[in-house]
Amino acid sequence: MNGVELFLLGRTLMKIGEEALPPPPAGTAARGGSDRTVLVVASDIADHPDTTVSEIVARTALPQSQVSSAVARLREAGSIETVTDPGDRRRALVRQAAQASERVAQVRAAGIDEALVAALGPDDTHRLPEVSQALEVLSRNFRRGR
Repeated sequence: MNGVELFLLGRTLMKIGEEALPPPPAGTAARGGSDRTVLVVASDIADHPDTTVSEIVARTALPQSQVSSAVARLREAGSIETVTDPGDRRRALVRQAAQASERVAQVRAAGIDEALVAALGPDDTHRLPEVSQALEVLSRNFRRGR
């Protein structure tokens, strides 16, 4: 495998992951922001608690408008909370919510088998256990402290 193949595999895995996610509740899609962007922002917030939208933009290289939309979706879903920065009351800090919301629990519980079967194709479903095990190994080896 070379870098290009790894990159393309990563894109394929992201698409499978997006297919496995439960759809957002009615009304939240109108707020904008792709699931991918929301997940990138949520991951950044988990890795950098008490951060600002500007800091998320700098770390993720996402446009400010996309980060703001993702933060709004995450706040609506109860995944994050914003608080006033005690050191600079003009700034808002973003952090994970103290309690996982129902939406967070739903997303975390979403299985991937249906999305994997769709990606493998109807003739290759016998490979599902092998592919699932390989993904478990990758996840275990690259998980970032969660």
